[in-house]
Amino acid sequence: MSSYTTITVEQLKSRLDAGERIHLIDVREEEEVAQGMIPGALHLPLGQVPQQLDSIPKEEEVIFICRSGYRSDQACQYLSSLGYKGTTNLIGGMLAWNQLP
Repeated sequence: MSSYTTITVEQLKSRLDAGERIHLIDVREEEEVAQGMIPGALHLPLGQVPQQLDSIPKEEEVIFICRSGYRSDQACQYLSSLGYKGTTNLIGGMLAWNQLP
């Protein structure tokens, strides 16, 4: 059974504000990331994830981001089924992130 964790936008912001280095991967499409990304995130559209496995750390925490949390959830499910240990889904995605004060 594959398993992965979740994180809220408040938890992520707190960790980033504390200066923590975190692997962030935004799986949205090009036109979506053109509207803004979380600073430091790597853009890797969901459809390219299977071809880019070598660029995703297998044993470290990686937080996946999309618009609402659905595509990032799919990325987490897929990668955890392949044995990736630290996959984490950002709950609410960029919609929730953009609501932060």
